[in-house]
Amino acid sequence: MTWTLAIDTSHHVAVGLARDGVPVDAEIVTDTRAHGEALMPGIVEVCRRNGLAVADVDEFVVGMGPGPFTGLRVGIVAAATLAHLSGTELHHVCSLDVLALQWMGHGAPHEFVVASDARRKELYWALQRGGARVGEPQVGTPDMLPQLPVTGPVPEAMRELLRYDAAGPTSLDPARMAAHWRELPVAPPEPYYLRPADATVGGPPKSALPKLRLR
Repeated sequence: MTWTLAIDTSHHVAVGLARDGVPVDAEIVTDTRAHGEALMPGIVEVCRRNGLAVADVDEFVVGMGPGPFTGLRVGIVAAATLAHLSGTELHHVCSLDVLALQWMGHGAPHEFVVASDARRKELYWALQRGGARVGEPQVGTPDMLPQLPVTGPVPEAMRELLRYDAAGPTSLDPARMAAHWRELPVAPPEPYYLRPADATVGGPPKSALPKLRLR
C-alpha cells in the first residue's frame, strides 16, 4: 500500500491524500494569505482523518506554481522538508498542469488555456493542446491570452474579459494531484515564480549625519 501526499500553495492552501493511485481526502483553506499558518495543520489533519501520522506517508508531491513568491515558497519548503525527513524523493509538478488534467476526459476541448490569479490584474496561464502543455507557463494581462476557452481559478472580475468555459475546474484538486501526478510532466526543481519577489534587498544605508559644507 502506497500513501501519497500532495501539497500545492500556488493559490489556496491545498493538501491531498491518495492511496495506491486513488484519491482519498483533501484539506483546502481558501485564504490566499494564510499559507504559513494553515499548511502544516492541514497536513496533520488530512492524515489524522485517515488514521495516519505524517511519518506514514510514502511519497510526496508538490506544485511548483506558477504562483506568488511567498505562498508558493511555503508549500515547496514544507514538502521538501517532509520528503527529506522521510528519506524519499520529492516529486515536482506544474500546478497549471494539474488543473488541465482535471478537465481532460471531462469535456475539455482539443485546445484550451488554463489560468489562475496572479494578482495585479494579471493571470498565470499555459496553453494546452491535445492533452499536453505547449511551451512554458506565462504571466500577463487577460488580453494577452489566446482566444480559446479558459479554465481555472480565474477571478470573477476577469471572467467577462475571457472566453471562459465554466464546465472546467475552477479550483485545484490536491487529492487528484496526489493520485495522478505520474501522468503529468516532471516540473523543473526551480519554482515557476515568473515575477521577482515584492521584497528586495535595499541599497546601502544612508548616513544620518548632516552634510558639512567645505569653504
